[in-house]
Amino acid sequence: MKKGHKGLKLIIMAVTLLFFYLPIIHTIIFSFNESKSLSKFTGFSLQWYEKMFHNRDMMMSVFYTILIAVLATLISTVIGTITAIGLSRSRKIVKALVSQVNDMPVMNPDIVTAIGLLMFFSVLGLRKGFMTMLAAHVMFCIPYVILSVTPKLRSLDPNLLDAAMDLGCTPMQALIKVIVPQISSGILSGALIAFTMSFDDFVISYFVTGNGVNNISIMAYTMTKRINPSINALTTLIVVIITIALTFVNIISYVSEKKKRRKV
Repeated sequence: MKKGHKGLKLIIMAVTLLFFYLPIIHTIIFSFNESKSLSKFTGFSLQWYEKMFHNRDMMMSVFYTILIAVLATLISTVIGTITAIGLSRSRKIVKALVSQVNDMPVMNPDIVTAIGLLMFFSVLGLRKGFMTMLAAHVMFCIPYVILSVTPKLRSLDPNLLDAAMDLGCTPMQALIKVIVPQISSGILSGALIAFTMSFDDFVISYFVTGNGVNNISIMAYTMTKRINPSINALTTLIVVIITIALTFVNIISYVSEKKKRRKV
């Protein structure tokens, strides 16, 4: 029975992985297709990659996606980390209140957040474009940074900051030299989540953008009504870049962990 259960688990796992990765594999294969067909492979060609690089709208969407994701990650990481540190030194009632407010963007459906931001920007009379999209991305990324940093702060000795200041550090020095290094893994996790959320967002971006400012998700949505294999080429490049980045991060993590074990 145990062997049967183990075999069943392996089959379920294989089917699940196939379900998740088969569409990606299909996209990669047909990005090299000679024709526009998305069901029949007629021959190998790099023409869709060439057309992708010559498509100004597509390149601008890549530029805006990366720029907004990087800026939103930097801003939200700084604000979220400072907020989490401030909350760790605050009263319980303040912590509870801010935590409830912080959880709302995470728990709300994207469409609710998108409509709320659209109405907010409209009331302020702001012209939709780059700045409104950046502000929206910063807004929904901050809660994830706070949620990533807060557990690390809870694991610290509550007297650590006071001890650092007793030894001659100013509050800023104690924060930068003592607290931040101790919670660096939480900050990095929050930054990676923020970047992923910003890079991947469609619903909120679609509602708050304007003036020709589109990200990759919006660009892909506009291409759903007409066959354009160039989007397959762009998707393939993104998958390759993410795979290389994850491999690089895992190698660095493995090497650093190995060095720590040697020191011990």
